[in-house]
Amino acid sequence: MYTQNTPVHVKLWHRDFWLMAMANLFITAAVYMQIPLLPRWMVATLKLSPDAAAAAMGLFGIGLFALGCFCSYLIQHYRRNKVCITAVVAVGLCALALAYMQRSQELLGIALLTVCAMRFVQGAVFGLAEMVLSSTLVIDTCESFQRTEANYSAAWFSRLALAVGPAAALWLCPTLGFNTVMTVSALLCGLSAVCIMMVRFPFKAPEDKVSKVSIDRFFLPQGRWLFTNLMLITVVIGMLLSPADSVRFYLMMLIGLLLAMLAGKYVFVNAELKSEVTTGLLLMAASTLINISGHADAVRMTSPVLLGLGTGIVGGRFLLFFIKLSGHCQRGTSQSTFFLAWEAGLAAGLFIGWFFFFGNSTALCLTALGLLCVALLMYVVFTHRWFMKNKNR
Repeated sequence: MYTQNTPVHVKLWHRDFWLMAMANLFITAAVYMQIPLLPRWMVATLKLSPDAAAAAMGLFGIGLFALGCFCSYLIQHYRRNKVCITAVVAVGLCALALAYMQRSQELLGIALLTVCAMRFVQGAVFGLAEMVLSSTLVIDTCESFQRTEANYSAAWFSRLALAVGPAAALWLCPTLGFNTVMTVSALLCGLSAVCIMMVRFPFKAPEDKVSKVSIDRFFLPQGRWLFTNLMLITVVIGMLLSPADSVRFYLMMLIGLLLAMLAGKYVFVNAELKSEVTTGLLLMAASTLINISGHADAVRMTSPVLLGLGTGIVGGRFLLFFIKLSGHCQRGTSQSTFFLAWEAGLAAGLFIGWFFFFGNSTALCLTALGLLCVALLMYVVFTHRWFMKNKNR
């Protein structure tokens, strides 16, 4: 129902929604720029061990959960867009702190502690920013009947950033250096904040009684099996990204993600529901097998394409699963739960790749292939049937 306080939009892709989508792209690209650069900088420049680099990547995933239980309270007692802007700016400040490290001898003296602290804090504020952005601000810019499409479309921008961010970082770093790339990361956070500032959000009166600690807009308990299955898959994605250090790899992965967008629109539009996740996991397994084979570059170039294709297909379908599983007024919570499973899995995969398999790509790929088999078996035998019995939409 339209009111004087509700902007009326005929289509979803209007100015405000584009700004929210671009804000999502900028903030996620800023964070993903650190995936290929930060651990290698720690090993090569700070002279830390791969284990230390693994700890820094893993702590980011733990930090994601630190502020989630306060999300509902914060957006009820403060303007929700200002909460998001503050968190986005904090993400950028953490990137600037990493860039400043090399210029400060005091910080270099306690390098591991400093980097780990910055990564944990960055994970916490990034988690808060994305929870508010995906669970509240994105759907506030559209009509009620467009919310599923809005969540699905906005999530694609962060998915594309998984390739765009690292590709940009690896392209800029040889010329500009690590410090400048971290500054660019902070500038992207600034652009994200500006995009949010350009949207006018109507005032919403806070509820009378709001608990300071709550799982509302944080975690969907009935989505625990979807969470577990998705996180198992994204752990594999993180593992496969840990040795990736070339612009070509991420550009080819971007092609795969774009193909996944087309596949979702044209190939799987009338397909059996189970087919998307199954196909996506099989494509990721094929990508891993190509890496194990060690064939020529022309063949290995198909590996990141298949990885991107499988990642996009699986991510898009699981997002819709979370939405359909949620009950009334739980859409925002389902988005946050999906986000946590996705990002925590990536962080865990990067930790595993650097801690256990540094310099041993064959063992990493064999382990990733085994985890994919477990994820596929869990989905086919249990998760899909459980979802069909428990979905609410």
